[in-house]
Amino acid sequence: MNNRRKIVVIGASNVGSAVANKIADFQLATEVVLIDLNEDKAWGEAKDSSHATSCVYSTNIKFHLGDYEDCKDANIIVITAGPSIRPGETPDRLKLAGTNAKIMSSVMGEIVKRTKEAMIIMITNPLDVATYVVSTQFDYPRNLILGTGTMLETYRFRRILADKYQVDPKNINGYVLGEHGNSAFVAWSTTGCAGFPIDDLDEYFHRTEKLSHEAVEQELVQVAYDVINKKGFTNTGIAMAACRFIKSVLYDEHTILPCSAVLEGEYGIKDVALSIPRMVCADGIMRSFEVHLTDDELEKMHKAAQSVRSALDGAGIK
Repeated sequence: MNNRRKIVVIGASNVGSAVANKIADFQLATEVVLIDLNEDKAWGEAKDSSHATSCVYSTNIKFHLGDYEDCKDANIIVITAGPSIRPGETPDRLKLAGTNAKIMSSVMGEIVKRTKEAMIIMITNPLDVATYVVSTQFDYPRNLILGTGTMLETYRFRRILADKYQVDPKNINGYVLGEHGNSAFVAWSTTGCAGFPIDDLDEYFHRTEKLSHEAVEQELVQVAYDVINKKGFTNTGIAMAACRFIKSVLYDEHTILPCSAVLEGEYGIKDVALSIPRMVCADGIMRSFEVHLTDDELEKMHKAAQSVRSALDGAGIK
């Protein structure tokens, strides 16, 4: 890798364009390249973003349309290509498995011809299926492949809980783990607020209505589809999650975040990608943490693995 911060975003639709613009907002690159089968769309998004760099508050990032040759000297490649759940469709990301697995194979086939050094950040759904495909079907260093996973669910969870207690969501600790999708689960045993144990929050915040874990988890899953049905898509939250990972790589942060990668026996699970806490730095995923879970949480982790494995099997992926 070189010192120039070049980020390639593959897929220039709602999510890809949001990622590109968040990269600009946080000044994370010197060059942003957009690649899409619809070159006119990618060109338009790049040109639109480039106009914003004239603002006195903006960094002079070079935005432009590109192709896979741009991956040769990229520091980071963000993959958002492929269809997503649309308003009114069955609310299950795993139904996209077959289609997007083929798209990921095509995209990754082009990338490996040009580089095996760039950090790859996966966003395409079903996220865990896509992450598994690019991690296992190609000779690419696994530590350099990271799926955004349940980082977005974790953000949503923290916002939901923060709203209930009228506190800054950044004070909420804890993870949502497992699948990026319907079988994601809150690891309540890891959760607290500013060092306060989760079970004491009602007392500390003088809530008369006891916090319902089940209601929070139902809202967590449903809110994504509510946004899709009302807005048409989700893109801002996931763009923020992607940029959180980009920053942790560029600044060699050694920060611990929930993200998706292939499990190597954690919790007795193999041959599937799921989100657990992982340390991310300039070298990619430095290590994974098999945090202690309750029996109920461990059961949910295994159910998430079964859900994703079923989608992989259905798509003929070993």
